[in-house]
Amino acid sequence: MTFRPLPAQAPATLLREAKPLKALFGQAQRLSNLQRLVESQLQPAAREHCHVASWRDGCLLLIVTDGHWATRLRYQQRRLQRQLQALEEFATLTKILFKVQPQGGQNRGTDRAAHLSNSAAQSIQAAAEGISDPRLRAALERLASHTQKSE
Repeated sequence: MTFRPLPAQAPATLLREAKPLKALFGQAQRLSNLQRLVESQLQPAAREHCHVASWRDGCLLLIVTDGHWATRLRYQQRRLQRQLQALEEFATLTKILFKVQPQGGQNRGTDRAAHLSNSAAQSIQAAAEGISDPRLRAALERLASHTQKSE
């Protein structure tokens, strides 16, 4: 008995007809529409920092890129809630939650190399010259070699 796969179908057909994909695609379209509505009520500077995560049981969950924007949006929460409640899609809105989730592209702490000014490096080098222990002297000389390139 051999396995015969089903014939290939176009992606658009799968999204319209396959039940799990159809539900997922519908939810994505719904969130996209809600995102557009929320953006229409936000200040232009805040639009790129705020994304709709979910909308259920009168609670709107918004993901914000950092704490600064979350604080600014919390100050405007009542105004935003009133404006959104005026829209048909958000007529039953009772509260807005803000959750901070930094964007994936931000990597903090990746530049771990120490950079010293020239004067600091000269001071460490001078201290190394007076050290008799060869391992400590070598360590201080390595540290002194981390000078800033711009100076």
